[in-house]
Amino acid sequence: MKLNKLLAGLSVLDFGGNLEEEIQGIAYSSKNVKPGFLFAALQGQNSDGFDFIQEAQAKGAQTFLSEKARPANLSGNWIQVSDARQTLALCSANFYSHPSRRMEVIGITGTNGKTTITYLVEEILKRAKFTPGIIGTIAYRGPNMNITAQRTTPEAPDLQKLMQEMADRGASHCLMEVSSHALDLKRVWGIQFKVVMFTNLSGDHLDYHLSMDEYFEAKKKLFFLNHRQRIAVINEDDAWGQKLIPQVPSGVITYGLQDSAAIRGEKYKLDDRGIEVEVIYPGGKMQISSALLGKPNLYNILASTAIAFTLKISPDFIKEGIANLKVIPGRFERIENSLGLNVFVDYAHTDDALRNLLETFRELNPKRILLVFGAGGGRDKTKRGRMGKVASTLADLIFLTSDNPRSEDPMAIIHDVEKGIRNRGHESYTIIPDRKEAIEKALSTGKKGDYILVAGKGHEDYQIFKDKTIHFKDAEVIKEILEQMGSK
Repeated sequence: MKLNKLLAGLSVLDFGGNLEEEIQGIAYSSKNVKPGFLFAALQGQNSDGFDFIQEAQAKGAQTFLSEKARPANLSGNWIQVSDARQTLALCSANFYSHPSRRMEVIGITGTNGKTTITYLVEEILKRAKFTPGIIGTIAYRGPNMNITAQRTTPEAPDLQKLMQEMADRGASHCLMEVSSHALDLKRVWGIQFKVVMFTNLSGDHLDYHLSMDEYFEAKKKLFFLNHRQRIAVINEDDAWGQKLIPQVPSGVITYGLQDSAAIRGEKYKLDDRGIEVEVIYPGGKMQISSALLGKPNLYNILASTAIAFTLKISPDFIKEGIANLKVIPGRFERIENSLGLNVFVDYAHTDDALRNLLETFRELNPKRILLVFGAGGGRDKTKRGRMGKVASTLADLIFLTSDNPRSEDPMAIIHDVEKGIRNRGHESYTIIPDRKEAIEKALSTGKKGDYILVAGKGHEDYQIFKDKTIHFKDAEVIKEILEQMGSK
């Protein structure tokens, strides 16, 4: 694509070079530059892309995008802009011919529930004979494509490339988890959203956003992108959702358990077999059954129903799609076994998500709840004590272990979590830094009627330490241990 077409419709402060230059690709990391590429020199948290311009040029970049003026003695095309991230996103949309215009794109943001909702809506769309794709925390999936996700919402060039591939393969819809980081860093600018959704907000990523208000403001940005052309779906039962509703500049459909919600649940029943709920919608009602467990999933079902109605999907397909989804990898995932133990794996890595899970278990009348969990290193430290407090309030036995310690000392993280447990005066906890040993201890301690939850990593198949990354998947480890226990 010629440079003048790449920059079509964009605001440029200063330009020097040849607008007829043929651009072969876009890179934001000098490591990925190839001959003929545009290199976007972005300011990051730990480094500045401006410092890698010489390296990018040596690899063949002839066009450069930056918020700074051209350095002395640098040849090639120089594009100076006021906002390099926004320009990168809009350039990427131009380069990949706006794939979001060829599909109906649903953007889902919020702290909890995003992944489950994409899986539920995917099943509903399939029942309605559509061909959905997903961009989210677990994988980037579409017709004849399945790529393990590196991050929830990719950088703009990668995101647009994925969407183009989905559209080229015949995807009718794209279900996208939109993270607060992606919104703050403008990765989704240039995408034409058909539906945008807000699930809920609770403490997470406060190492990045610094306060709940900043976190909310980042999430809110999704609702102001191409707002004249899309519908907003918002959880009315969430306090932050209530705050968002009057601020949204276009049509809103609400969901929840309150009488005022447009899509609301009534007469619901939650047990160890799943969820039964009567869903009231404008003009009618329907009975929905699901194998998913707990009140958080009741909200996910209502959210998915609301999205489906905005897409004009019939109630029959909604009911069939929801009933068809039996399990989501690493999301309240039951590990079947012959020992009669109730064992679950979940991605819960915030105090609110952990509370929701443990409260769900309490509603199932367990003899005891055994909890294996830790906290991630290099992430929001403020939630560690809160997670310990929640665990000590709702779990009977706690096995405190490592999650992904990353660059931090695993024991330092454990002690941060332990403070929250000790402040509650909880005595029944054991510190076992080795995650496999902690899981093994919990399983060998468990008895029939107990519920055992291994939380924090969910679908992840790795564990990150300061000096290495190892293969580690909770579900695999649990199955291996249970098999050994069963053979004794």
